[in-house]
Amino acid sequence: MIKENLKAVRVNIPTDVTLVAVSKTKPIEDILEAYAEGQRIFGENKVQELVDKYEVLPKDIEWHLIGHLQTNKVKYIAPFVSLIHAVDSLKLLKEINKQAKKNGRTIDCLLQFHIAQESSKFGLSFEYAREILESNEFVELQNISIAGVMGMATFTNNEEKIREEFQALENYFNVLKSHYFKFNNHFQHISMGMSGDYQIAIDEGSTMVRVGSSIFGSR
Repeated sequence: MIKENLKAVRVNIPTDVTLVAVSKTKPIEDILEAYAEGQRIFGENKVQELVDKYEVLPKDIEWHLIGHLQTNKVKYIAPFVSLIHAVDSLKLLKEINKQAKKNGRTIDCLLQFHIAQESSKFGLSFEYAREILESNEFVELQNISIAGVMGMATFTNNEEKIREEFQALENYFNVLKSHYFKFNNHFQHISMGMSGDYQIAIDEGSTMVRVGSSIFGSR
């Protein structure tokens, strides 16, 4: 089942868009099935589950932390995490930098923006993001690398609404790129789109989609 699902998803994703297989709550066997089909990038939203899976699964897996991250838990994933999607404060950036330095690493991060109508979703305002990027404290962070932006659209059947929110995130990316990362080729990702809306996200410029239930089945 996972093999067929993964094939079906890949058919719809251009080669220049990164597929993150969201494996949260899924057993090791399911991840190994996707791994056997060549999938190497997996996303988890809880730190403890991510650590547990990292310890027993192949070490060439690229792990992404896609959920909200508390500062006191950064230390557990700092030795190995490939990309942290949901960075929504200067405080969190500073802690990631601190733990990355301890591990002799530079950790890639995405700035999460609040583009949805739901207040329950996390994320930066555009004004706060600019404040962070223009601060002296940010300039001093040598062990993090901002690789792009991330956002989640409103959970709705209104396709036009979803499209507008994805367009807003792409606009944020373009403004940040031209103002703060013009000569930084590492700032390249727009992480948006999940199982229910990744096709729309790709239409609107997504370079990275986070797909779970369409691959592993519903939770």
